[in-house]
Amino acid sequence: MSASKARRIVAVLILVSISSLTIPAQQQKQNPEEKERKVKQEPNKAYKQWVTDHDAILTQSERDAWKKLATDDERDKFIEDVWRSRDPDPDTEENEFKEQFYERVAYANEHFSSGKPGRMTDRGRIYIKFGKPDSIESHPTGGAYERESWEGGGSTTTYPFERWFYRYLPNVRSGVQLEFVDPTGTGEYRLARNPDEKDALIHMGGGPTLAELTGMETRADRLMNLGGYGLANYRRAEDSPFEVMDLMRGLGADQPNTRSYVGTGTNTPTVDDSTIDFDAQLAFFRFGPNRVIAFLTLQTDNTQLSFTDSGGLQTARMNIFASVTSVANRRVGKFEDAVSTTATTEELSTTRMKKSAYGRAFTIEPGRHKIDIIVRDTQSGAMGVRRIGFEAPQYPEDRLSASDVILAAKLEKLEAVPNTSQFVIGTNKVVPNVARVFRRNDPVGVYLQVYNAAIDQTTLRPAADAEYVLLKGGKEISKQTEEWLQINDAGGRITLTRLIDSRSLTPGDYEIQIRIRDHVTGQMITPSATFTIAP
Repeated sequence: MSASKARRIVAVLILVSISSLTIPAQQQKQNPEEKERKVKQEPNKAYKQWVTDHDAILTQSERDAWKKLATDDERDKFIEDVWRSRDPDPDTEENEFKEQFYERVAYANEHFSSGKPGRMTDRGRIYIKFGKPDSIESHPTGGAYERESWEGGGSTTTYPFERWFYRYLPNVRSGVQLEFVDPTGTGEYRLARNPDEKDALIHMGGGPTLAELTGMETRADRLMNLGGYGLANYRRAEDSPFEVMDLMRGLGADQPNTRSYVGTGTNTPTVDDSTIDFDAQLAFFRFGPNRVIAFLTLQTDNTQLSFTDSGGLQTARMNIFASVTSVANRRVGKFEDAVSTTATTEELSTTRMKKSAYGRAFTIEPGRHKIDIIVRDTQSGAMGVRRIGFEAPQYPEDRLSASDVILAAKLEKLEAVPNTSQFVIGTNKVVPNVARVFRRNDPVGVYLQVYNAAIDQTTLRPAADAEYVLLKGGKEISKQTEEWLQINDAGGRITLTRLIDSRSLTPGDYEIQIRIRDHVTGQMITPSATFTIAP
């Protein structure tokens, strides 16, 4: 066989081998028409309508998450999570936030509809998002109108309009005034950005302002301001185009989706001009083997409160809300109270220079917790929010121990007082001085409880003694011995009370030590507290 013939035979064999390898691959190639396609399941009409109807309460992250859901089961779970995350009280069957939302939607549809559902109008969206305004001024037919001084004064004719006022809008600001104008007469009121939008004569040459009549400004200035560009016409800071833009941004911004308490807004930031500063103090007492009494005291300056006439008395009213949660964020308690401070007209100036205090006791298990506190002035809408982390102590059952020391502005023995009264601990009324600053000549009240002191079986009195030691700059300046007066054998509790005479004390910082010694067991404890005598 020649070389050329051999080369031809090898080439044919290689070609056959390549064909045998490629043919199976061609046979395995799938027909494009038979290939399985990835098709995203579109939500049905009911789910599309749900996200539209509830847009006012959704955050942008929730809207983005909704678009990624692939099945109706995922959408059902998402809707359930939306409501659960906003439930103000998960311990109850009702979801107050959900019920409130649907009540607002029903009200908006009934009162604000105008060719489209009321919930989709400007008034409806504001009402659903923020609730009923504190006051409404309605001009349903428009007509003759005397402008306010901050609107420029003078007479004109207006379109139908409404003026809503909110003392406080969460995450927006305090003292919000909104105007809704119906320029078409169809019943659809639109949120106005400028007080002149309701003026029916502004483009017709009528209804000049006082400034226009006196030549201080021209109608052209007002028309420029109507577009949001001029600065000639606004009389109030909130009418500045920049303030209006900020307000509109706030009205359209998402509300936090963290759980907030209906009507209070625990997670709501406050603005500088609507905050109430207050001091808070927690003191702990033994209640049982696995329970502790926490005694909460709040104190605020009366100068921060709004006093109004109520039946001849000047009255300031506050709502106080608190929620106690564990480190696992599980609600373990909550309470809400309405309190007030009153004064006659003659006493008002003096009362404003004083402080108002609030006390509340609640039981809790030993361990780490946190408490969210909201203090809100119901007149002005001003609000203070505080979160405090604390650890409730575990009191031992077999050795000498004591409660926290309370330094009291007022301390007195009571004969018969309901145990639900404020500042009542056992048979004593104890009003803590949270700031621990006392004026000279005012007595310094000292209150504490002692547990597990041994009892002398001969005298049936505690086989222990206590000394009140006053120190300044670390040096002992006085000492007084305690006479055991109150004994609770059932609870193994001894109550110690003392009024420290401050008349001889010079201004400065002091420490009070209560040295308690058990003569049977030999144990000794020294609870203490510091305070200041003001100049």
